[in-house]
Amino acid sequence: MNKIKNNILQKDYLVTEEVTIKFMGPEVIPVLSTPALIMWLEMASREAAQPLLDSGEETVGINVQVKHLAPTPLGIKVRVKTKIVTVDGRRFCFTVEAFDEFGKIAEGSHERVRVLVSKFAKSLESKVSRRE
Repeated sequence: MNKIKNNILQKDYLVTEEVTIKFMGPEVIPVLSTPALIMWLEMASREAAQPLLDSGEETVGINVQVKHLAPTPLGIKVRVKTKIVTVDGRRFCFTVEAFDEFGKIAEGSHERVRVLVSKFAKSLESKVSRRE
């Protein structure tokens, strides 16, 4: 499910093996990892910004402040919610939240900047060529 309304995007995910962490041993059910949760929040924010971009533009993340409030076990659905709160030049600022079927599991903020894909690619090529 993807919904965009009033600069708010909601997107549903499922906690699968690929996004869990199992560091507490076999007696504890695997849970959603914080890095995977942050990726979902970032990708939802990226998607929310897409309608505001021109052809040849993209956004890249520059700041993430997230509190992971509660664990979500394997097999549970998660809904992430991102809202564009400001657009200032190239900078997009978002509030982000995530919920599982039992309540809020994360909250925070995220910033992205608008980039020209061609310029970004040249910058990367320059770094790669300096390594050779």
